[in-house]
Amino acid sequence: MKLVGVKAATLKKYGAVSSQVAEEMADGGRKALGVDICVADTGIAGPTGATPGKPVGLFYLGLSHRDGIYNQKHLFTGSREENKQQAALTALAWIREYLKTIDK
Repeated sequence: MKLVGVKAATLKKYGAVSSQVAEEMADGGRKALGVDICVADTGIAGPTGATPGKPVGLFYLGLSHRDGIYNQKHLFTGSREENKQQAALTALAWIREYLKTIDK
């Protein structure tokens, strides 16, 4: 919470695996690191950790850049390692797509 500025109230209201936390992590990370773009992820890699409404494989990605803060919801269906890899690859693909839109 301290490192990237996720609010305790956000965690309490939405839980750690939520679009709101992903956005706060990405935006707080961007500010803390002094960078132009930051991506963050939060999820339930498995095999345990599921709760009602939040199954194993649920991930939220957050992206913060000069144009705003955004999130994506994903549901991956692999093993723990596969889910983590899919989340990382998806985050990198999202950054790549954003970078294509930047005026050079």
